[in-house]
Amino acid sequence: MKVFRNIADFKSYRQGLNNQSVGFVATMGALHAGHLSLIELCKKQCAISVVSIFVNPTQFDNSDDLNRYPNVLEKDLKLLRDTGVGAVLVPDYASLYPDNYAFKLIENQLSKKYCGAHRTGHFDGVLTVVMKLLNIIAPNKAYFGEKDYQQLTLIRQMVKAFFMPIEIVAGVTLREKDGLAMSSRNVNLSPEQRLIAAKLYQTLCSELSIEQMKAQLTAYGFKVDYLQTFKQRLMVAAYLGQIRLIDNVERRINASQKKDVQEQSA
Repeated sequence: MKVFRNIADFKSYRQGLNNQSVGFVATMGALHAGHLSLIELCKKQCAISVVSIFVNPTQFDNSDDLNRYPNVLEKDLKLLRDTGVGAVLVPDYASLYPDNYAFKLIENQLSKKYCGAHRTGHFDGVLTVVMKLLNIIAPNKAYFGEKDYQQLTLIRQMVKAFFMPIEIVAGVTLREKDGLAMSSRNVNLSPEQRLIAAKLYQTLCSELSIEQMKAQLTAYGFKVDYLQTFKQRLMVAAYLGQIRLIDNVERRINASQKKDVQEQSA
């Protein structure tokens, strides 16, 4: 496995791959089984697999959240060596943002809803860094998880809008035994919060109306940012203490839930 910290060095490596198919998985580190499932899918479908590790500050609307994000780079690199990926790009802020974020990519519709309505500038930072990484890596396919379904949809729209010759491949959400969606932020939950966190997925899978779900989650101790439907998916973001959790499930809306549905076309 080759590790690159310099973008120019990586681009020289990329040029030497000639016509081999390249797959790409973008991460912010603190890798877990969900990331590894994307990497395995990438390895199955492409000759060369590339992973990036970069905690992107421009997508954090809260500096405390950025400071709490786990940083375990050496552990991540060892894990990636064991998976057999071809290359890892570990850039720093100065190399990815030589303009200090003077230029950014903005989407004015879907990015303003759901997570975007509660995290000012979040998707500007996400789309900007993903565009930069896709231009650097130049993959044939790039892999993103369905857990952040809004992000996945926006990246697909971005690639289409800018005529980028890249296929965006979705990976299913991996869950713990109790249903909690795997996330790097889960390690920040206290033991008590970790037990409560499983109630998020369990509530999404219930037959309650959306308003009843909100009330139940509040009773469990969650602070709900939103709980809405989008493209036949029920999506939620909620805080346990200072930890923000997101999830979504694909479901058919029953009669008692139809009045709460707010379908949004993207």
